[in-house]
Amino acid sequence: MTFYRTTRLMLCSAAILSFASSAFALDGNDLLKKLNDVYGQQGGASIAAEGIDIDGDTVTLKNATLKAAGMENDIPLGEITMNGVEEKDGGYTIEEVDFADVDFNKDGAAISATDLKLNGVEIPADATKGDLSSLLYYKSAHAGAISVSKDDAEVFSIEGADATMSKRSDNSGIDFDAKVNGIKGDLSKVDDPKAKEAIDALKLQQIDGTVAMKGSWEIGPGKIDITEYSFDFKDIGKLDLAFSISGYTPAFAKSLQDALKTVRSNPNQQEAQQSAGLAMLGLMQQLTFNSAKIRFDDASITARALDFAGKQQGVTGKQLADTLKAMTPMMMAQLNIPELQNAVSTAVNTYLDNPKSMTVTAAPGKPVPVPMIIGAAMGAPQTIPQVIGLTVSSND
Repeated sequence: MTFYRTTRLMLCSAAILSFASSAFALDGNDLLKKLNDVYGQQGGASIAAEGIDIDGDTVTLKNATLKAAGMENDIPLGEITMNGVEEKDGGYTIEEVDFADVDFNKDGAAISATDLKLNGVEIPADATKGDLSSLLYYKSAHAGAISVSKDDAEVFSIEGADATMSKRSDNSGIDFDAKVNGIKGDLSKVDDPKAKEAIDALKLQQIDGTVAMKGSWEIGPGKIDITEYSFDFKDIGKLDLAFSISGYTPAFAKSLQDALKTVRSNPNQQEAQQSAGLAMLGLMQQLTFNSAKIRFDDASITARALDFAGKQQGVTGKQLADTLKAMTPMMMAQLNIPELQNAVSTAVNTYLDNPKSMTVTAAPGKPVPVPMIIGAAMGAPQTIPQVIGLTVSSND
């Protein structure tokens, strides 16, 4: 008797567990729909799949393709595996998304990419709310080796790339950074004679460097701070950009995307471009300029560039540098801004005598509405340096 009771209890338990598993099974179609909803809000792309397999908390998109805005052909993504998927407040969280390796070959051109993945992904339930919770978010992204070849010869490659994002504790915004390591390019096989001559003279047959970015986005005021956006290449130099603007809110981004969609959908491209220009001017009214900085640290490219350009004119690099130093004050005098003329002339002279660094900074005393800058540029361009707090320096 006890045996039968135990058996019935086990069968009932199995039935209940089976029912519960069925009731709480993941809805792969809903996950893909919500993913495309947020893509539609943020850029107009969409993902399609021939099939969706679900095994516990793993969702696999079979033969997935990406339809990107403005592109005629779909981009094949292959199999996309999402591990650790959970439904949360109508949206989804995913521990890791693994993409199939890329191995594309057409007309002698080949592209390969490995170890492509995202971690800590969050897909929102509602992509239209206009706050941090409505954005597609990931904690980290990684790409392994990527290679581009032409006629079996590698012309470009990277060792790997990593990016991270982190939400602020009060959900007011996100901080992010990214780095692409081991960027290599082979320019030695360029066919154009003039281009090849320049490449050889500048010693750019093989380039090797990194690209890095750091910044933040405060959602409420739409403040974007890019504190570093650098291109650092061996024996060339490091170009570092930084800027800060306000007004780039999710609503602004949505309006920008809508304007671009309108352009793409209009068969009369000339008319579409004119409409887009007016729309952009309207959107610019919402932006405020906070600051900007451009800095170049030389790693010997300047001397080679002067020698090459001088040779084209029948002079030495030193003679060309002296000519540029003499011409700079005359060129700047046309702007009728004596203070800026002196600063630029001094900076150029110092840099050309001993190339180390050149820095251009725009740091107004207080944020300046972009329309004010546009108005100054159109009506009184000589006032621009004062409006944006423009300064130029070298070797500092």
